[in-house]
Amino acid sequence: MSEFHATLSHYANTAIDSSADYPSELLEIASLEKSRLAVAEISRWPGYQPTPLHQLASLAQDTGVDKIFYKDESQRFNLKSFKALGGAYAVARQLQARIYQRCGQNASIDELLGDRYQPIIDEVVISCATDGNHGRSVAWGCQMFGCRCIIYIHRDVSAGREQAMQDLGAEVIRIDGNYDASVRLADNEASLHQRIIVSDTSYPGYMDIPKDVALGYTVMLAEAVEQMQGSIPTHVFIQAGVGGLAAAVCAYFWELWGEQRPRFIVVEPEQANCLQQSARAGKPVAVEGDLDTLMAGLSCGEVSALAWEILNPGANDFMTVSEDAVAPCMRMLANGKPAIEAGESAVAGLAAFIAARDDKAMSSTLGLDESSRIFVIGTEGATDPELYHELVGA
Repeated sequence: MSEFHATLSHYANTAIDSSADYPSELLEIASLEKSRLAVAEISRWPGYQPTPLHQLASLAQDTGVDKIFYKDESQRFNLKSFKALGGAYAVARQLQARIYQRCGQNASIDELLGDRYQPIIDEVVISCATDGNHGRSVAWGCQMFGCRCIIYIHRDVSAGREQAMQDLGAEVIRIDGNYDASVRLADNEASLHQRIIVSDTSYPGYMDIPKDVALGYTVMLAEAVEQMQGSIPTHVFIQAGVGGLAAAVCAYFWELWGEQRPRFIVVEPEQANCLQQSARAGKPVAVEGDLDTLMAGLSCGEVSALAWEILNPGANDFMTVSEDAVAPCMRMLANGKPAIEAGESAVAGLAAFIAARDDKAMSSTLGLDESSRIFVIGTEGATDPELYHELVGA
C-alpha cells in the first residue's frame, strides 16, 4: 500500500489468558441475553434497518489475507455513526425507568413513541458530554421520545458537529477545556439541576447507564454475525476512545465464540492512547494535555472504568496509529468498489491493520498471514462534511 506511511506502536497485553472462559461477573455488563433485548427494542425504532457488511476483496488480495469484513455504520439512522444505537437506547431505558418509578408501568418502545406517558417524559432532562457522535445520538433519542436535552462540548469539537446537535433540538454548551473536562462539568451540573447523565464513559459512582449504551452497540454486532454467515474472524482491529465500543465488541465476541474468539487488537491515536498506557501500567491511567488528533471521536484521555474491566483481561494487543494514515485510508475507501464513506474516526482500525500487514515484524507479532480473516467497524461516515471534503476531496 504505497500511500500508507503510518507508524505504529504496540503493546502485548500480559494480563490476558486467551484460554480463559468468559468471566461470569462480566455478564452484568454485557451478555447475549441482554443484547437480544436491545435488538428487539431498537428494531422497532422508526427507520431501523441493518447496516451493510462489506467484504473488501481487493484490499484483502493486496494485503495478502483471506478476508476483510467491514461493518459500515456511515448511514445508521441517518446520523452517520454507530453511536446512534447506544446513546438513544440508554435514553429510552432511562425514560422507561422513570415511568416505572412514577406509575409502576413497564412502558414499551411503542408507548414511548406515543403520547401515553408524555407528561412524565416532559419532566426529564437528559445531559451528556461529547466529541460529537454520542451527543448526536443522545439528542436524537431525546427528540424521538420527547424529552429535553443539554449537551456539553469541548473546545475542539467542530462547528458542524455543534450545529448537528442543535438541529436535533439540543441545547449545546461549549467549554474551553478538553473532553475529560467537559465530562466532569456535565456531571457536576447534572447533580446540581437534577438532570440524567447519559454518558458513554463510566467512572466511580456512575456505572449503570453506560452498560445500556454498550448494549445498544451490540445490535450492530448481532447484525454482523448474521451477515458473516458462520465465518468467524481471526482478528478484530477496533478503534477506541474511552473504550466503550471496544469493550462491547470484545465482550460480545468473547461470550459468543469462547476459545474461538478472534485476536482482539485495540487501536488508538498516538496522542490519546489512554488504554495502551493503562495496559502498560496494569491499571487505569490518564493521558494529560490537549489530546490533539485528527481522529476527534477518539480524543479521550481517561479510560472508562467499565471498559477497563473487560479490556484488561480480554484484549490481546494495544496499538497506536499515526495521523498520516487517516486521510489515505479515507480516500482509499471513498475510491473503492463499493465506494464507502468513512469519517476520520472510522478508519483507525483498518489503517492499523494495513500498516501492520506492511511491516513483516509486526505482521508476525500479530499472527497475520494469508489465512487471516479481519473484522473492522467503519464507525462513522462524514459526520463533519466540511472536514471530510477537505480530506477526501468529494
